[in-house]
Amino acid sequence: MVTFDSMNFNLRKMVSSKYLIVGGGIAGLTAAIALKKKGFQVLVVEGTSTIKPVGAGLSLAANAMKALKHIGIANEVIKEGRKLTSFSLYNASGKLLKKGDTDPENSKHGISNFTIHRADLHRVLLSFLDPEEIILGKRSQSLTKMANGYTVTFEDGSTISCEHLIIAEGINSALRKHFDEKSTLRFAGYTCWRGIANVEKLNLEETSETWGKEGRFGIVPLAHNLVYWFACKNASESNSICKNFTLKDIHENFKAFHSNVQLVLAHTKEEDVIWSDIFDLAPIDKYAFDNAVLIGDAAHATTPNLGQGACMAIEDAAILAECIHRNPDFNTAILEFEKLRIKRTQSIVEKSWKLGKIAQWENPIAMLLRNFAFKLFPQKSYQKQLESLYDIEF
Repeated sequence: MVTFDSMNFNLRKMVSSKYLIVGGGIAGLTAAIALKKKGFQVLVVEGTSTIKPVGAGLSLAANAMKALKHIGIANEVIKEGRKLTSFSLYNASGKLLKKGDTDPENSKHGISNFTIHRADLHRVLLSFLDPEEIILGKRSQSLTKMANGYTVTFEDGSTISCEHLIIAEGINSALRKHFDEKSTLRFAGYTCWRGIANVEKLNLEETSETWGKEGRFGIVPLAHNLVYWFACKNASESNSICKNFTLKDIHENFKAFHSNVQLVLAHTKEEDVIWSDIFDLAPIDKYAFDNAVLIGDAAHATTPNLGQGACMAIEDAAILAECIHRNPDFNTAILEFEKLRIKRTQSIVEKSWKLGKIAQWENPIAMLLRNFAFKLFPQKSYQKQLESLYDIEF
């Protein structure tokens, strides 16, 4: 776990910053690094008292890897993760429905399937920032427009003023409501458990998902013989039964799934499992406002079905830094950022939403037709769809 001593930061007397980034997740930290490398002084304020990664593991597709390379930190990230050769889709019995080639040697986009533990990614990102550039334990509460910027008020009563505000505090951003009171979260209709297993026997070279009547199960190999897994099941929002599922209950729910699923669950510890409902942010009309900009999940939180949440956050960071670097006027820069980002990010949000609905079908006939359609779908067309996600330049 990555931790900082928040007392050291909160005793500082800094009350203003030219570029203030609210949120110390992937979007906020990567944006801070990208801006710092362009010569800008930044301050990151994070609501938690420790930077504790949530979600266990993640995939970074070629678009994210290209963004990290553009920023200049890809090599350090690559050292902590794992390259994989393919993504495969199976039915519950383990029969292959579709396979996508993600071998870097066969992809014009470079590394197209890279996985990393969130803790390792956060540790790498933090290594590029100095302690005085991060303040922990300050959760935003409200915002006041000033003549030359904003003053952010935090839940502890303290304030920080800034000329330019970058809001990267995630899907539940309090500050987004200041600019878009109508922004709403959408419950996807399913809930999710995530965990880490230590499975030396599997020796997998692919990420995969298994679709069945009981839900979906994803397996994501990480470095050091670790496997990140996720399990999705249709449920009502805040379902008390699902919330209290034990590892034994998860195992029981997915007992009809093939042997790799059983092996992963058998090598998971109860304390390594987390649960949450799946939400996204209903698409909003604007990311850029007067001297303030939304990035990452604060702007376009997505369901995880395309594996693009972290990828889009990293893209945002690289593109925002470029826009600010080439535009002396911040408002011009963020309007350019919005123009470059809004169509792409919202398209991915909607595609992920629709794919999640299809993947969660429970009707046996609908499932049979869906699986048959996936098997018949031309491989070249399927590969082209995967590659289209990665097609971005910086």
